[in-house]
Amino acid sequence: MRVSLSGPRTGLTRVRGFSLIELMVTVAIVGILAAIAYPSYTSYIVRSNRSAAQGYMLEVSSLQQRYLLDARTYAADLATLNSSVPSHVSSNYTVTTPLKTGTTLPGFTVTATPIGSQLARDTACGTLTIDEAGTKTASGSRGVAGCW
Repeated sequence: MRVSLSGPRTGLTRVRGFSLIELMVTVAIVGILAAIAYPSYTSYIVRSNRSAAQGYMLEVSSLQQRYLLDARTYAADLATLNSSVPSHVSSNYTVTTPLKTGTTLPGFTVTATPIGSQLARDTACGTLTIDEAGTKTASGSRGVAGCW
């Protein structure tokens, strides 16, 4: 910032403000910080959405096990479990719990399929599943260890 002390009485004028170069340096610094921070922020959002879906999937799995104790079979859908997908999960994932067919023992799979922006951003994990035995899968390139 430049300050000059000249005025009508002293012959010096007072100039206040920033030069164009100072302003451009500040804009450049803010731009660099934003370029670093934005990808980290979106990565955090994707992980947070995935974590919320996983938490709900574990809750559904637990509800299925309780339902098995009471009804001696697994529930065919979420409505039978008196459960609805929370809005923060349903805005990013479609959660289903189909029964396994073609096996002698009863079974289910809870599946969370990404939708919308989560589908576009979370290609490394993709569709998540957990079954009655607690076996977890992820369809993306990172696999179970990187996604669960």
